[in-house]
Amino acid sequence: MNLHHSRPLAALFAGASLLLAACGAAAQSRPAPEFPIRSAQEWINSPPITLASLRGQVVLIDFWTFECWNCYRSFPWLNSVEAKFRDQGLKVVGVHTPEFAREKVIAAIREKVREFKITYPVMVDSDHAYWNALDNRYWPAFYLIDRKGQVRALFVGETHAGDPQAKDIEARIAALLTEPSAAP
Repeated sequence: MNLHHSRPLAALFAGASLLLAACGAAAQSRPAPEFPIRSAQEWINSPPITLASLRGQVVLIDFWTFECWNCYRSFPWLNSVEAKFRDQGLKVVGVHTPEFAREKVIAAIREKVREFKITYPVMVDSDHAYWNALDNRYWPAFYLIDRKGQVRALFVGETHAGDPQAKDIEARIAALLTEPSAAP
């Protein structure tokens, strides 16, 4: 291996990792936009839900698409987080936003949901309405919303149990779960 080439690449990857890690810390608190009930093509694992109906819970929104390998590789961790914090007040909501027209096929989305053992609600966002409402640009992207409906953090990229980003997200979820619930 040519060390002259590997050092700049290592520096590039390290810089990119720091930038992505900073995304979670840099997100400004802002109201989360309501799920686009009218434009959602379908919901999987749930009837249509609203963020208003989730007020009082901490919500982790996962943007994914079924041809995204980084998304696939994040599902084991995401499923474990959902199971770990579910009884404490965390609600995970998947948002399937396709990159390609072939990813709009509902039967194919349902098959991927089964394949990856996703049990939480998944909104099919084929027209990118919710993607645009959050001004999202990434797969996977994880938006952490507090009990009052405020976006508190954004995390970008493949995430695995035990990696620094996973630990950060889980610590933030735990902290948000200790905050008082929103008034009814």
